[in-house]
Amino acid sequence: MSERLLPFTPALQGGVLQRRYKRFLADVLLDDGREITVHCPNTGSMKGCAVPGSRVWLRLEQKAGRKLPGSWELVESQPGGLACIHSARANTVVARALALKLITPLAGYDHVRAEVRLPGGESRFDFLLSGPGECVVEVKSVTMAVGGGVGAFPDAVSLRGQKHLRELTDLADQGRRACLLFCVMHAGIEQVRPADEVDPEYGRLLRLAAARGVEIIAWSVIPRPQGLEVAGQLPVTL
Repeated sequence: MSERLLPFTPALQGGVLQRRYKRFLADVLLDDGREITVHCPNTGSMKGCAVPGSRVWLRLEQKAGRKLPGSWELVESQPGGLACIHSARANTVVARALALKLITPLAGYDHVRAEVRLPGGESRFDFLLSGPGECVVEVKSVTMAVGGGVGAFPDAVSLRGQKHLRELTDLADQGRRACLLFCVMHAGIEQVRPADEVDPEYGRLLRLAAARGVEIIAWSVIPRPQGLEVAGQLPVTL
């Protein structure tokens, strides 16, 4: 198995989305004829990724104390292309890719720490790379395709995302290396831009951050029912 592939365990099961509701719930008709309710691990609007009738894949696992039988992982999105809607998977696959030095602009560090709060800071950042030097990395999962191979972030107004951009900009102002990494978990996206039509303030802050020295990188992770495959860098249009 390729080191670029992070497999799903247990294997995913297919079905058809009936509806997503209350943000965290989804009803799915499984291929074996059962209709079940599973956890939807995505807090965004999921534009193009929550259309009833879409083909979906679930991770089902019975555990003591769990109210729902599993989680929704993948969807055949609108306008096309397989997407991973489990937003926390972005950090998991990026952590592995950083450890294996698969993300080439960030491959020059010996150590990777996750969920790091910097001295004097308010937020936790997703990763701190070190040795030699340091780089703070914040990861954002991109799944909203707007057509023509273009993906946009965010898919809903993101006050948290705005805060992260301000803090990354402050780090760059201090002369520290800071990076915003768009983890693109959608097979139909070939380039990324800010979703000004959704959150214009995020777009303004992203452009400001780039102008002040924050590195803006997009990396493709191709979702497949077998797992998530780290691919390559994508262009970011500001």
